[in-house]
Amino acid sequence: MKARRRPASRSAAVAPRRKTVRRPTAVPHPAKASVATETAPESLVFVTGLSGSGKSYVFKCLEDMGYFCVDNLPLSLVEPLLSQVSAPRVGIILDVRNPDFASRFPPILARVRERVPGARLLFLDASEESLIRRFSETRRPHPLSVDRPLLTALRKERKLLEEVRSLADVVVDTSSMTVHELRSFMQKTFVGEQGAARMVVSATSFGYKFGVPHDVDLIFDVRFLANPHFVPELKPKIGTDPAVAAYIEKDPQTREFLARLAGFLDYLLPLYEREHKSYLSIGIGCTGGKHRSVYVAEQLSRALQARGLPVRVSHRDATRE
Repeated sequence: MKARRRPASRSAAVAPRRKTVRRPTAVPHPAKASVATETAPESLVFVTGLSGSGKSYVFKCLEDMGYFCVDNLPLSLVEPLLSQVSAPRVGIILDVRNPDFASRFPPILARVRERVPGARLLFLDASEESLIRRFSETRRPHPLSVDRPLLTALRKERKLLEEVRSLADVVVDTSSMTVHELRSFMQKTFVGEQGAARMVVSATSFGYKFGVPHDVDLIFDVRFLANPHFVPELKPKIGTDPAVAAYIEKDPQTREFLARLAGFLDYLLPLYEREHKSYLSIGIGCTGGKHRSVYVAEQLSRALQARGLPVRVSHRDATRE
């Protein structure tokens, strides 16, 4: 009897087909992608310190120096903010108004310094006497004085901020500083003398018959100069016209007045800048605001621009009759 051959098992007879599994292309997590592409600010300044020590004024100083500033930002938003903001200069004001600020801020600062090595922490300090006087003058409550006297609140805040103060790159006592001295300190520390913004001068011509502008700091009356209004061919033109300018320049007083005016402003403007005045508005007036005042405002603008000052010129009444 012929033995029958046992068929091979199905697994041996037919090799199973392998399934080809295609793995999806990895897509970076949105948060990780933003971190990879973000650009760190050139200058990052954290400002903190005792309540009443001048943080609000420092906030204004940083804004005037070109910083993108945020006041009283919740601590949980500090790092997300840095992932989104594209400004080259960033200032963040933080203090005990944030719950548990003293314990939560140091680790946040450590992480931020890894991402932005040039980040600096400014701590504003002041004496108890000066802080009590400031709160008395402003009549604003201390953040921690809800259920305690002001002096107790000040001492509690100072105790809470001891560790934060020890981490500061810059500590400044504002007790005896004027606002001008504090602004100067901020300018030198966080921008430098070369980056100091020049005072912006606005030169506005106007006509006295339409009223004196109320938003100017200095007014100069030029109604003593030769008046083109009485020359028929010049009457419809304005002070920027070469023919009008030539007529006014024939007056021997014109050149002397412009020289004296420039000399006076050469003396005066640095004094205003020393007091950190950001804007200065100069009004130049004649009878109708069409000829002489327009001419002088234009000449003054050129003279000041030649001295490196940014100047804005406007002619309020040049087209009025």
